Amino acid sequence: MAPRKSKAEGEEKAKPLAPTSSRVTRSMDRRTRSATQQNGAKATGSVTKEVKVASPKRKKASTETGRGAKKAKKEEEVEKEEEAEEVEEDSTKVKIVIEHCKQCNAFKTRAIQVKEGLEGAVPGVTVTLNPEKPRRGCFEIRKEGGETFISLLEMKRPFAPMKALDMEEVIEDIIKKIK
Repeated sequence: MAPRKSKAEGEEKAKPLAPTSSRVTRSMDRRTRSATQQNGAKATGSVTKEVKVASPKRKKASTETGRGAKKAKKEEEVEKEEEAEEVEEDSTKVKIVIEHCKQCNAFKTRAIQVKEGLEGAVPGVTVTLNPEKPRRGCFEIRKEGGETFISLLEMKRPFAPMKALDMEEVIEDIIKKIK
């Protein structure tokens, strides 16, 4: 049982019933440690039992069971039809990829300027920025799977070749090549 708390500050605190010292607890620790396993050897007099833990079984989703199977199949068919329509529509659209390095904001501002210029001037053009991880010191504008309009690779600071470009002229040249 825990000792009672004193009500007044001047009174002495109640002493615990059993005297404890650090020596007693240390010697008790030593005894319990020696009775445990050491270096992979079994302790004398101890019995260990291996318990196999069963892995939790995964519940089947409602699409795999009979309840939601019909709905899931219908949804998949609708999605496939939509994707097929998008592919047909996308084949007529021009896809342009702008790959720009993330090392400096100068790359990003020029890429956004080109993107906005192309999307505003050419109807039906799709411009994507960095669809994959960009190369270092790279500024490249190309048709997806085809012609490259501008390719500035492995530029070092202060990126003079890119900064020397007149982006409005670049946008006009790309628009002429697309049409």
